[in-house]
Amino acid sequence: MSPSTLTSTIKQSSAMVGTTTSAANAAKQAASKMHRRSRTGCFTCRLRRKKCDEGKNSCRACKHLGLKCEYKRPIWWSNNEQRRAQKEVIKNIIKRTKLNEKTAQGVSMGTNSPPSLCHSMQTADTFSDGITCTRAHSVDSQNSLDFNFNTVTPPEYYPAAMPPPIFAPGYQHMGQFAPYEIDIKTESQMFINDIPTRRDSTFSTFSHYQTPPAVGHNYPTDNWVQQDYFESNRESFVEEPLDFNTNTFDFPTHGAFSPSHQPMVQVDECDQHLLTHFVDNVMRMVYPVLEANQPGSARDKVILPALESNKAYLHACMSVSALHMKTTQGLQGEQIDNDVYRNRFAAVQQLTDSLMSDRDHAETLEATLGMIFFPCSVGRFDDALVDIPWHQHFQAVHSLVHKLDLPTQLVAMNGQQQAQPPFNMTLASWIDILGATMLGRTPSFADTYREKLIGDAPSGLAELMGCEDRIMYLISEIACLDALKREGMDDVQLCQHIQLLGEQISLTEPPVGSNLSALSSTGEILPRQLRRNMTAVYRLAARIYLCSLVPDFDRTQPINANLVSALSKAMDYIPAGAEGFDRSLVWPLLVAGTVSLPNSSFRKMFSERTARLGDASNSGSFGRMKALLNEVWSVNDYNLSKGIKQSVHWRDTMQQKGWDFLLI
Repeated sequence: MSPSTLTSTIKQSSAMVGTTTSAANAAKQAASKMHRRSRTGCFTCRLRRKKCDEGKNSCRACKHLGLKCEYKRPIWWSNNEQRRAQKEVIKNIIKRTKLNEKTAQGVSMGTNSPPSLCHSMQTADTFSDGITCTRAHSVDSQNSLDFNFNTVTPPEYYPAAMPPPIFAPGYQHMGQFAPYEIDIKTESQMFINDIPTRRDSTFSTFSHYQTPPAVGHNYPTDNWVQQDYFESNRESFVEEPLDFNTNTFDFPTHGAFSPSHQPMVQVDECDQHLLTHFVDNVMRMVYPVLEANQPGSARDKVILPALESNKAYLHACMSVSALHMKTTQGLQGEQIDNDVYRNRFAAVQQLTDSLMSDRDHAETLEATLGMIFFPCSVGRFDDALVDIPWHQHFQAVHSLVHKLDLPTQLVAMNGQQQAQPPFNMTLASWIDILGATMLGRTPSFADTYREKLIGDAPSGLAELMGCEDRIMYLISEIACLDALKREGMDDVQLCQHIQLLGEQISLTEPPVGSNLSALSSTGEILPRQLRRNMTAVYRLAARIYLCSLVPDFDRTQPINANLVSALSKAMDYIPAGAEGFDRSLVWPLLVAGTVSLPNSSFRKMFSERTARLGDASNSGSFGRMKALLNEVWSVNDYNLSKGIKQSVHWRDTMQQKGWDFLLI
């Protein structure tokens, strides 16, 4: 299909949308009614999300509670900080009023309640023992991938555009996140005979201060007093005070945003349901470890600003949202597939234009990393939707990282205690190191990690993904050795390097008994302990990966079986289930699982934790890893039953199946 044909098809589909006037008008009228209903009443009731009877001078609710009833737009309404301060004032007045009412009824209430739970942000765990890296021969950081981002992806890759669905988005409250609001600008254009005749822009506010009610229903009763009472009586299990004014990373700036800035994301009408689904259901899955370490930072510092200012990033997120809807809601047909392809194509076009014009390097890097990393959270291994392989996208990442001089910035942080690593470099490093093991190649920035290892300097990997930096640096060294082995390295040299790297891993071992529960008695995450526990799992996986490079490796040997058993026990300290962190441990589970024996404790542990994940175990990288393990086990267990010790490698299985997964 030529570009002109594709453009014509898209216009035709737009015309089809424009001709369905009765359905569109009905949807607009319903949205307008809901908009008017939610926007009437005094501003005090709007802030409280309460229905207002619009009484003259003062409504009944404000009069009863002694609140100032304002029908004229107050100054504090347009500023998030002032709005939150006003809400606190109103909460205090309501509490005093309710307290007075109960006191008048003879109900005594204690006046010395314990303080509310104090959240805190952790810093990286560090080691006091400096080490000198004993390593394999230096490996040039070259990437032989041949994807050319200077050419537009062939239009034949994408199916003909189909008319977008017309239905109201569903809402679900993300209870684990702090409240926030997003302004959404929706644009729609009507075409008649391919001629644009009308363009409409509408604004709406997507709010997580409270779940929007269905049309014709009121907001639930105010529960601020009960919530504050619960928070004031919770046992405090913070490991150290959190400083919300301190960032772990040097986050992308996205211009001069003020702290009170309220994001406004502009989307076409056909994509509004995808944005809603992404914010409701996908966004919370992307950076679970960062969210545990610094609540709200991924959302407020990374995702929402990028959605607002980076079109390629927005389209990448919309394609991921459509893919998640397809696999979790059982949607089938050309329409949902078109939502995926249409946004993928738009994102790739934006990226290609930026790369060809050699501009907007930071934004292009951010969007390209999103194209690589976000699909790890959604989709199934058999969704049959064609996509550009992740490592071809990483070819652009490699170039952009060097254009922005991020490796130099990362190395320059060595020895600086308060330095903040660039967020996108940390994310690129995580993909680079573990992605190299997928391909059996040297990490693109291996030299940078080696310098960080020698300098014993952090890169923020623990705060972002859960594994301490030194273990990740050593995994990079093992990946280099893996690549050298594939190139024909001498067995004697190979074994010498394996021994040296094994000793380096031993230097990172914590004291006995360091693995403890990462949950408090009230079920809250203890971030520092979670990182220790996740690092222990990655450390054992690194040892297994290293041992697998030994010539004539035999998974039935006791040393290998013991390592797999130890990793299974380490998983006991990782929170399981849908709200747990199993999906952040895909790579260690893959490395250990592929060498596990049929009767090993790993198989039982994996089966139980998969069952606790439920249907989520079939999605994203975890689901793909599970499918790969089943294929490997099928072959290797059969060979073992026949007395054949030789095992098929998981990379060979992926190649045979035509799978190009990034399992991180």
